[in-house]
Amino acid sequence: MALSISAVVLLAIVVFLLVRKSGLKAGHAAVCMLLGFYIASSSIAPTVTQFTTSVASMIGGLKF
Repeated sequence: MALSISAVVLLAIVVFLLVRKSGLKAGHAAVCMLLGFYIASSSIAPTVTQFTTSVASMIGGLKF
């Protein structure tokens, strides 16, 4: 649960910065958000969740 909240906050910050600094239009961001909702309710959602969890654990396992 903490991971998904952190990911949501991180992605919200990225979208905000893209809208403000890189010329991403708010309409484009809204379309991307709607796409995310549709993907979450589709049959590919478990695969996306598993991939995201694997990438997060891989990043968490890096030692500097």
